[in-house]
Amino acid sequence: MGLALAGDLGWRGIECLLIEKGDGAVFQPKMDFVGVRTMEFCRRWGIVGQVEAAGYNRDYPQDCVWVSALNGYEFGRERFPSPRQETPPEQSPQKRERCPQDFFDPVLARFARGFPHVTLRYETELVGFEEHAEGVRAKAVDLKTGTEELIEAAYVVGCDGGASTVRQRLGIGMSGSPVLTYTTNVVFRRDGLERLHDKTPGYRFIFIGPEGTWSTLVAINGRDRWRFSLVGDQTQRTYSDDEVRRAIIRAVGREFGFEILSVMPWIRRQLVADHYGTRRVFIAGDAAHLTSPTGGFGMNTGIQDAVDLGWKLEACLKGWGGAGLLGSYEAERRPVGIRNVTEATGNLERMLAPRVRHPVAELFLPGPEGDRARLEFGHEYTQMMRREWFTLGIHLGYFYEGSPIIVPDGTAAPADEVSTYIQTSRPGSRAPHVWLREGESTLDLFGRGFVLLRMGARPPGADRIVEAAARRGVPLSVVDIDHARANELYARRLVLVRPDGHTAWRGDAQPGDALALIDAVRGMAIH
Repeated sequence: MGLALAGDLGWRGIECLLIEKGDGAVFQPKMDFVGVRTMEFCRRWGIVGQVEAAGYNRDYPQDCVWVSALNGYEFGRERFPSPRQETPPEQSPQKRERCPQDFFDPVLARFARGFPHVTLRYETELVGFEEHAEGVRAKAVDLKTGTEELIEAAYVVGCDGGASTVRQRLGIGMSGSPVLTYTTNVVFRRDGLERLHDKTPGYRFIFIGPEGTWSTLVAINGRDRWRFSLVGDQTQRTYSDDEVRRAIIRAVGREFGFEILSVMPWIRRQLVADHYGTRRVFIAGDAAHLTSPTGGFGMNTGIQDAVDLGWKLEACLKGWGGAGLLGSYEAERRPVGIRNVTEATGNLERMLAPRVRHPVAELFLPGPEGDRARLEFGHEYTQMMRREWFTLGIHLGYFYEGSPIIVPDGTAAPADEVSTYIQTSRPGSRAPHVWLREGESTLDLFGRGFVLLRMGARPPGADRIVEAAARRGVPLSVVDIDHARANELYARRLVLVRPDGHTAWRGDAQPGDALALIDAVRGMAIH
C-alpha cells in the first residue's frame, strides 16, 4: 500500500517519503490478483501496460479446479480464460489481471520513482513519532549504518502490515477473529508440472481428501513457480522439510523432482482496526484490515484505502480541504474493510465445507457408487464456490453510505451484491463507466480534481457551483456529455464527481446554496 500511496501522491504533485524496513525484495508473493477497480486506478496512473507486461504468462488458463490429487479424481471445475483472452466486463474499461506481488511491487515502485518529489528509502525503520499541532515528528533508523534521523512531516500513513508499528504506537486495537487457520505456504519451482498429470491446466487447484479440504496449489507465474498451501486449522504446528515434500507429492499424486524456494507459516485472520488513525497519523492496507486471501480482496481493498487518502491529503496540503475531510477516511473506508474481510471469511468457510458438511469418504469409493457421490458433490461444491470466483460487486459496488462528505439525494441505497454490479451515479457510489468514444471512458475524466458533469443536449447552468468552487480554491472542471447511455446511467442532469471517482452530489439543477454544497464535499460543513 505504501508504494501505491507514494505513487498516487507523486502523481498529484505531493512531496512524500516512503521508508521501508526491508530491501524491497519480495520473499514470498502474498498476492497475485489485481482486481478490476485497482486496474482502473492503474489506468488513471498510466501503468496498465506495465502491469500486463510484468511477467505473468498471459496465455496460462485460469481455471479453478477441485480434485483429490492432480493424478486423482477431478470433482469439478470453473473455467476461466487466460489473461490475454479475457475481456473487460461491460461495467469497466479494464479487466482483472494476474500479477503476483513480486511483479506488481516493482511496477508500483517504478511509477512512484518517476516523480522527483517522491523518495523511496529502503532498509530504514520507523522507530517512533510524535504528533503535534502542525504535523508529525518521526524518528527513523538507517539499518545499514545505524544512523538516526528526525523527519518532520505534515502527515504519516502507516502502510506497515499486520504487525503495524504505527497502529500499535497509536494504541489502536483490532476486532474480529485473530486465528482462522494456521497455514503454511511453500513456493517451489518445477517447470512442466502440467505434463506430470492428466488434468487440464488451471490457475488454482483445491485438494480434498478423506479429511476434507487440506491444501491448495496456485500457478504463481503461469510457468514454473507454484505456491502450495497447507491450509491447516486452529492448531499451530511446524512442518519438517520431509513433511512438506511428502505433502506436495501427495497433492500431485506421484513422485517427482522439484526445488523448494521458500516456506512461510502464517496465520489467516479476520480483523479490522477499531479506528483508522488520528488527526495527522493514519493506517491503511493490512495495518487496518487483515483478511483471508480467499477472494483476493486484501491488496485491492488496501489500494482503495490509498486512493481515498491520496486526494484528501492533497486537498489538505494544498489548502482547500476542510477540517473534516481527513476524518471522513475512517467513515468511508472502515465499513468497506469490514465488508470485504467478512466476505473473505465466508469464502474460506465455503472452501473448507467438505471438512464438516459432506460425507467425503464416499468420494473415494470405486465404481458407480463413488461416481454418483463425486458427481453430486462436484456439482454442489462448484455452485457454492462461484460466490468466490464472481465478485464484481465486491470490487466495484462498494459505496460510502453515511459519509460526512457525501450529499445524499434521498434515494434508497442499492443492494450490496457480491457477484453482480449495477452501475449508478447515486451519491457515494463509483461514478459509472461509459465508452464516450473508442478508447475513452467516462472514468478517464476523473482523478485530478472534482468534475461536474452536465448531461444532455441542453445542459443546465453550472455558474453558481463553478463560482463557489473558485471561492474555496477547490479544483473543478466542467464537462458536457450528450450520450444516450451516459444520460441513462448518470440519471441526473448535473453530477459532481470527486477526485477518487465517486459521486459526491447529483441533481437536475444547481442547489440554491452552491457554497454550502462545495463546503460539504470538501469536508468543511456538516449537513
